[in-house]
Amino acid sequence: MRTAEIRSRFLDFFAARDHTVVPSAPLPTPDPTLLFVNAGMVPFKPYFTGEAAPLWERATSVQKCVRTLDIEEVGRTTRHGSFFQMNGNFSFGDYFKDEAIAYAWELSTRPRTEGGYGLDPDRIWVTVHHSDTESRSIWRRVAGLPDERIVDRGDEDNFWSMGVPGPCGPCSELYYDRGPALGREGGPAVDEDRYMEFWNLVFMQYERGPGPGKSGYPILGELPRRNIDTGMGLERMATLLQGVDNLYEIDETRPVLQRAAGLAGVRYGADPEADVRLRVVADHVRTALMLLADGTTPGNEGRGYVLRRILRRAVRSMRLLGYEDLALTELLPVARDCMAPSYPEVADAYPRIADQAGAEEDAFRSSLKQGTTVLDTAVARVKEGGGRLLPGAQAFLLHDTYGFPIDLTLEMAAEQGVEVDREGFTALMNEQRERARADARARKAGGAVDTTALRPVLDAHGPTDWRAWDTLETESRVLALLGPAGPVPVARTGDIVTVVLDRTPFYAESGGQDSDAGLLSGASVEAEVLDVQRPLPGLVAHQVRITAGELAPDDTVHAAVDPEWRLGARQAHSGTHVLHAALREILGPGALQSGSYNRPGYLRLDFPWRGALSATVRSEIEEAANRALRRDLPVGVRWMTLPEAKEIGALALFDETYGEKVRVVEIGGAWSRELCGGTHVERAAQIGTVALTSEGSVGAGMRRLEAAVGIEGFGYLARERDLVARIAEQLGAPRAELPDRIAGLLDRLKAADRENARLKQQATSARAGE
Repeated sequence: MRTAEIRSRFLDFFAARDHTVVPSAPLPTPDPTLLFVNAGMVPFKPYFTGEAAPLWERATSVQKCVRTLDIEEVGRTTRHGSFFQMNGNFSFGDYFKDEAIAYAWELSTRPRTEGGYGLDPDRIWVTVHHSDTESRSIWRRVAGLPDERIVDRGDEDNFWSMGVPGPCGPCSELYYDRGPALGREGGPAVDEDRYMEFWNLVFMQYERGPGPGKSGYPILGELPRRNIDTGMGLERMATLLQGVDNLYEIDETRPVLQRAAGLAGVRYGADPEADVRLRVVADHVRTALMLLADGTTPGNEGRGYVLRRILRRAVRSMRLLGYEDLALTELLPVARDCMAPSYPEVADAYPRIADQAGAEEDAFRSSLKQGTTVLDTAVARVKEGGGRLLPGAQAFLLHDTYGFPIDLTLEMAAEQGVEVDREGFTALMNEQRERARADARARKAGGAVDTTALRPVLDAHGPTDWRAWDTLETESRVLALLGPAGPVPVARTGDIVTVVLDRTPFYAESGGQDSDAGLLSGASVEAEVLDVQRPLPGLVAHQVRITAGELAPDDTVHAAVDPEWRLGARQAHSGTHVLHAALREILGPGALQSGSYNRPGYLRLDFPWRGALSATVRSEIEEAANRALRRDLPVGVRWMTLPEAKEIGALALFDETYGEKVRVVEIGGAWSRELCGGTHVERAAQIGTVALTSEGSVGAGMRRLEAAVGIEGFGYLARERDLVARIAEQLGAPRAELPDRIAGLLDRLKAADRENARLKQQATSARAGE
């Protein structure tokens, strides 16, 4: 059974049992504790924690996941993959253990001819928490399992929590016996290669308190609404149903492995070490494909670093297999063809994916040989001195100059029996980051608050009544006042504090748009709003400086956004959409925004592209943007479901999570359609102008456009005109003749330099002949 069919059977089974089919969320997640979705329940986390009301009582999904914590195990075990898909069924206060267990058993064992997976019931084992006698009883009743195939386990294996105070509960896992050829008898407690886990059922029924580890916390009591969270590994089920030894050999990865083996001229199965490298390539190429498809770009921080590491490990693995040519251009199309049946967006985005991956491989290939030489020389020097520790400064040089992720340096050093001074490397990286962040810290002055101090405010008062789309002013009540150390009873002149209001007209920084500026004023206080953020879902926090008087909880204030600031913000955000549409109009759909930032008077937009844009192309992009302004295209907002938005071609940000309804901002109808929560003008002419100020590289295969908009745009153009006028005056030439006149001057200067060099050479020769 092919993986795509296993996927569809799962969704069909649960849809027939009143579960809403929820599309996979993008891999990049807005959850501040994660870089990528790493479990099927992550998109539903707000429903489990109570931060948001569930949209459904029952849901099912096949969620894309990336997990790289144990990336060194990829290729070496039968069950570790950096990208995987998690089939899940979820209940939010509806059914519980009886139904969850019955559903899992029915789908797993029902004959294939009847829509099930047809697993042999006599080869299924389950584990339960040692205290969960209820689940043990249900397994006996529903599945007829004998006690010897229902294994008790402790907190470490069969009790689940998020690692923080909140919902928790026992879990029950399903394992399949793959036969004596793969390991010892005795069940999953003895051998988890032979007995492969394929489904985990989590019964969220308790609330836990603070505490370390898997069991160092108190159970506070039963949850008012019990939930179900299950995860069936799609690749693991494919491994079982396709009768292969490991997840690298299923139909979605084996073709990549075989292509890699063909390129390298090796046979899979002939050499254990080569097999590991082939499996690494197969896994990493698929992971890179899916990350690139969801908008992640290679970089030196966060998500970009993870992707860069994966791409470079794949390239280096091919090198170690003896393949010296470009590998990704040969392997990615194979991965695309494997994944596109389930994820059509991969095929749509492939031109962009190929460009970005190709640029990354080009950049790495050019430095891999040099960097390897530098590393080998440094390792040899360490060994000659009788040491076994590579200095952190050397690892930093490899990272900073040759683009070696620290993990690659660790691997390569370990292969030669040398460790790396991680502390020294980290200290140098921190110094570099600190310098880079100095400007940002200066722009947003102190007063930061730990989100743990804000959680009680959200729990007590609920979400902020946010009015930024509707008004510039509200009458508001102060719900909380916090400083760096926690709640404060009063803030006085000069203090910088965080203020939570019951309602606010201020836009909180998100979606690339900077936060609003403005004032809070009351009977005895004036405060300048410095920054506005959403530190917790639904909660808006204002960082303010008290400029006069005092402010205390329960005070009533007039919250007013600076109207000129908001107008500039609207111009800049709409200008970003206009520039994005103009960019795609001139360069094509592959020039898809991968990041942006806008504030009054300024915008920047990052997009994948190989090579600098010529002056002519930049002018064409700028002209296309301003043509939209001259046509005064209408700007409109529509609400619809996410599938409806995709159907009409609306572009989405990859690291956003969307609800049941999404907000689509249109400029000129289909000319520009994007999912967006920002503030915008009513018509394009209100932007004023979009003046490109710079274009440059921000990494391999990634370019950045910067522009001045509105009044700042007109000011920039006036300064440029004045500069041209002064140059024309100095050269005594009409403006139209300036390019030719300057070219002539440069030619004469080069000729003078050549003549000067010739005369110096003559003089040197003459002195030598004396």
